[in-house]
Amino acid sequence: MSNIQNIRKLKKSIGIVIPAYNEEKNIIKLIKNIKKKIKNPSIFVVDDSNNKKTQHLIKKNKLKVNYINRGKKLGRGSAVIFGFKKLIKIKKIKIFVEMDADFSHNPSELPRNINFFHRNSLDLLIGSRYLKNSKIINWSLSRRIFSVLANYLAKSLLQVPISDFTNGYRIYSKRAVHRIIKNCGKIGDGFIILSEILLELHTNQFKIKEIESVFINRRRGESSVNFKLILVSLLGLIKLYINKRKN
Repeated sequence: MSNIQNIRKLKKSIGIVIPAYNEEKNIIKLIKNIKKKIKNPSIFVVDDSNNKKTQHLIKKNKLKVNYINRGKKLGRGSAVIFGFKKLIKIKKIKIFVEMDADFSHNPSELPRNINFFHRNSLDLLIGSRYLKNSKIINWSLSRRIFSVLANYLAKSLLQVPISDFTNGYRIYSKRAVHRIIKNCGKIGDGFIILSEILLELHTNQFKIKEIESVFINRRRGESSVNFKLILVSLLGLIKLYINKRKN
């Protein structure tokens, strides 16, 4: 069966969560691009902006998506779990995708990734920036160095055989999402949830793989990554390590 046939077969079972914060410059184009690659997915945009710009644009463009505004910045990780809680109620959804709103995660990779996920009967597929054929475009040297060090530290402490702990371009099985909703989100609400989820699934023998990905730093809007978020994530990583040792 071809990739196109596989996607057609799976299309009604795909749910996508897009955490957003002041992404009005990207969100419409992103949703349209996703819909070109995946027909009729169930898309949930979880927006933590304290304005109505994104909501207004979605209504103006008459896009068929589920839009939720939480009114304040509660963290990327908690936005994804919030979206999963909504998606899991839709019985037909079997494949759960999370991706950023700023085009750092290329929608063109979705058909290939979903087919790879389905073909290998996975519980988690990570779009990795650190495999042989992966690329990172438009990052500063300091951002590259920090990312490499953060992933090295996470791998050393958590001992999960994965190259990219911090990229949020992921696909999950339904049973993985049930596990995430039940057990994750206890360490913090930001990017640390990505590592928490990975450790939770790995520890409990869920099937995890990576696939190469081209990561493109945002061209529009402002990044939500700042020193405070970095510090909180590092502290969360230490908490995960302590919890792992206890168990």
